[in-house]
Amino acid sequence: SLSQPEREEMFHRGLGLNLTSGQYTAPIAGYYTFTTTLHIVHREPPKKRQVCRGTRLRVLICVQSRCQHNRNLETSSWLESRGDLFTISVTGVLYLQAGQYTSVFVENAAGSPLTVRRGSDFSAVLLGV
Repeated sequence: SLSQPEREEMFHRGLGLNLTSGQYTAPIAGYYTFTTTLHIVHREPPKKRQVCRGTRLRVLICVQSRCQHNRNLETSSWLESRGDLFTISVTGVLYLQAGQYTSVFVENAAGSPLTVRRGSDFSAVLLGV
């Protein structure tokens, strides 16, 4: 059954997604496919940006918020100073036990403030047990 959206352009179906915490909790053990697409904006004016060459932005989907110790999905992208808006995505499959949760983390090594824009998404679909 479909749940009512809490904000415009947002919907979720089924149990497990907590929109307040940003966590998806597996209702049953199984293989899940996860996808997140983040639209990110530099909040500082272009002339104040101090993005160094070689600086990367990492996006992770982690189990139990333990990105270093548990399985996770990860992607990284060069932080570019030529545009205000860029998009970064990560997708993959993780096996979760019933009650384990996943959430999205952004590791910003550049030091310049970033904002995740509206229209970004995070989804989980049970593939099988």
